[in-house]
Amino acid sequence: MNTDFSKNIPQTGAPKRSFRAEAWETIRFILIALAVVIPIRVYIAQPFIVSGASMDPTFANGQYLIVDEVSYRFTEPARGDVVIFKYPKDPKKYFIKRIIGLPGETLIINEEGKVFVKGAGEESLTTLSEPYVEFTKSDAVGITLKEDEYFMMGDNRAGSYDSRMWGAVNRDLLVGKALVRLFPVTTIDLLPGQFRQ
Repeated sequence: MNTDFSKNIPQTGAPKRSFRAEAWETIRFILIALAVVIPIRVYIAQPFIVSGASMDPTFANGQYLIVDEVSYRFTEPARGDVVIFKYPKDPKKYFIKRIIGLPGETLIINEEGKVFVKGAGEESLTTLSEPYVEFTKSDAVGITLKEDEYFMMGDNRAGSYDSRMWGAVNRDLLVGKALVRLFPVTTIDLLPGQFRQ
């Protein structure tokens, strides 16, 4: 006599969920993720990929950075910060350079490419120490910055299109400073390239 006892064995496992429940869970996950990611992306930090050789040897083409968009809401940009900003002649383009001159300062760059700075109300010039510059260029530039202007230069002075050509950058064009270098992994760094006099 053949008896099928499988009918009497209780079935185990999670109850089957409906398509509607699965779809709602997926939508809910996406909404929560967007609610967390979008404010961070818009107001706190954003990715930036270095393009070109203007910051050699500090940054190489293709390196992946995270930009700190919060700090400059509470503190003033400092000389030596590596910043991402909107290009004054076309704000749809983003550049990465180093802050060399601060608001109100007078900058003089001589034929040997050395940079001299004089603060507002000061009489004497100070020579900037720039150990990050490997590729120099002969220049002859003099400029006095307004109260909301910054003078930007690439570390690769011989191959950088910067404030020497198109002038100062207004404060409202600054996006933020380089916070983390993430890629390539061999170059991971916090506050990459930052230098203080």
